[in-house]
Amino acid sequence: MKSTLLVLIFPLLIFGQTKPFCTSDSLSPTELEIAEKYPFIAVQCNQFQFFSAQSLNWSYLDSALSEMIASKKGKLNFYHIGGSHLQADIYTHDFRTFLQTNWPGLSGERGLVFPFNLAHTNNPSNYNFSSPNTWKGYRSVNQGPEDLDYGLSGAAITCSDSLIVINFKHLRTAAKPPFDRLRIYHNTGAFPYDFNFGDQELLVTALNHYPNLGYTEVAFSDHLDSLDLLFVKNSLDPFTMELYGFEFLNDLPGISYTAIGINGASLPTYLANRNFSRDLQLSPPDLFIFSVGTNDAHCSYDAFDPQQYKSNLEKMIIQVLQSNPNCAILLTIPNDDYYQRKYPNRNTERQREVIFQLAAQYQTGVWDFYGIMGELGSSKTWKNAGLMQSDYVHFTATGYHLKGTLLIEAFKKNLPNSIMQIK
Repeated sequence: MKSTLLVLIFPLLIFGQTKPFCTSDSLSPTELEIAEKYPFIAVQCNQFQFFSAQSLNWSYLDSALSEMIASKKGKLNFYHIGGSHLQADIYTHDFRTFLQTNWPGLSGERGLVFPFNLAHTNNPSNYNFSSPNTWKGYRSVNQGPEDLDYGLSGAAITCSDSLIVINFKHLRTAAKPPFDRLRIYHNTGAFPYDFNFGDQELLVTALNHYPNLGYTEVAFSDHLDSLDLLFVKNSLDPFTMELYGFEFLNDLPGISYTAIGINGASLPTYLANRNFSRDLQLSPPDLFIFSVGTNDAHCSYDAFDPQQYKSNLEKMIIQVLQSNPNCAILLTIPNDDYYQRKYPNRNTERQREVIFQLAAQYQTGVWDFYGIMGELGSSKTWKNAGLMQSDYVHFTATGYHLKGTLLIEAFKKNLPNSIMQIK
């Protein structure tokens, strides 16, 4: 299929420009329903904006998507990073479900997941880990022990037992691609444990340990949809196991969509994760979505430094482009919120200005969710409509699902019609 170069109609950024480019000419039936039910939402602004004449990286993504969907071959890696909005994995899982069920024969991969429930914090509802062992949980927001080498997930669980059991299964989801490879992220260096997979042991065809990269990869002869894993310590010396996540891989075509979110995370949180870039390079991104910013700017007007925020976001963008110079990047503007539940947060408008500047510089896309919500003070309207919680920061389940629907509709608008018509 011939690739279509994206020629973007949006002008170059003028410093201080903070108003989104909006049009009601291309509303989908779903968006028309949203506009009728929630007239305070600027649905006409629900699109990806660009602030340069063209974006080569987005045209690369367009070409790769077109080829993959037409041929039913190939893989693409999508990542989405943020804070508590993503740890809950509600609206992000709606997006994942669309990506992995919209085109038959392209189920993709589940990607990287973290056992939040074993770390004693809220776990996404679409999967579950269980273990009879006692675990300690750590988040890079709080740093924890200095010797923890946080990677992509920004979280860790530790246990010192000689026998450790972990089970995984999907829950209540239409997007549950099977896996025939498993990547276990753990301590870098010596790792004195043998692996046993119970009934799945008969299916293991290879087990490779990479001590310098901090992971072990296991290959299975068949596709699996659950995991029973036993770690057996093979040394008498004291040792504390550190686990940073599990990556479920397969040989099937499609999109791997990994949501990375930690409650309270900000840009400095991820910049401090020593193995973030190292782990990202194992499965380089084709699309990377940034939804980090709520915690960076949830403070008084005087306490927020827009230039520091810009510097931190630019450092993260550079890290992503170092892992894949052709990666398409989408910068999302944080939702409206209230500081201390009573002060409309004017910092979000300053974040939007910074994001537009970086979008022009790095030819990224922008999803202006702040503008879509209704801008300053709109979170109160969303709260009154049952879409936002009383903290005026987090959404209700209904609100998150609505956000997921809006993201899907915006993403679809950015695709050539030829892609959406292929089934």
